[in-house]
Amino acid sequence: MGRGAYFYGRFLRTVIRSRWQVARGRYDRNAFIQSGIDVLRAIEQCNGRFHITGLDHLRSCDEPVVFIGNHMSALENNVFPGVIGQFKPFTFVIKESLLRYPVFGPLLASQNPIPLGRSDPRADLKLLLDEGCERIARGISVLVFPQGTRTNSIDPHSFNTIGVKLARKAGVRILPIAVKTNFWQNGKRFRDFGPIDRTQSIYFAFGAAIPVDKTGREAHQQALDFIHSHLVRWPAN
Repeated sequence: MGRGAYFYGRFLRTVIRSRWQVARGRYDRNAFIQSGIDVLRAIEQCNGRFHITGLDHLRSCDEPVVFIGNHMSALENNVFPGVIGQFKPFTFVIKESLLRYPVFGPLLASQNPIPLGRSDPRADLKLLLDEGCERIARGISVLVFPQGTRTNSIDPHSFNTIGVKLARKAGVRILPIAVKTNFWQNGKRFRDFGPIDRTQSIYFAFGAAIPVDKTGREAHQQALDFIHSHLVRWPAN
């Protein structure tokens, strides 16, 4: 647990500094990126080993996209600003309840996310399409986790199509992301503060941007296939 305590100390310092910047109107895109880099470096100092592929797909895509990825832990939420953010401005689709968290809520709100309540799927979809298209029209990409909750596997039946629907309405492509991030495990009592498992390497894979046709089914399946192929290919540790 020694390394875990060290990591969470570093992580909380980053959060507190970022919250201070938000309060003073200084948490801009550069600060957002830097916070992600700081968390990445803290993980590396705890022997976390990153394996990142497909960055050329981010470099070569000069238009906003809808990122579609699987969701394992708090790690990708906190590191993606330092990875994706260096190539493209982006924001998250999040649970609306997260904005009410006393420290993390203002941090999330500062990046103009799209908050979904999850009690009314039809209203959530309308909100996502309206606000997502507005962000994309301003050149801001949108990151969606279609499974909605964190899990170590991918279930095609729970991997919903909201990301593809947004991309189709906005007239942009989707860009799939596969992650394996069980280095930072989910906690039982506090979900964002689980055990740190230094035996687990960290994997990010970014795919090529995929055009979305009229139905979106083919693009959705291609994103699923990309993510699944990497999850089964990556080693268990």
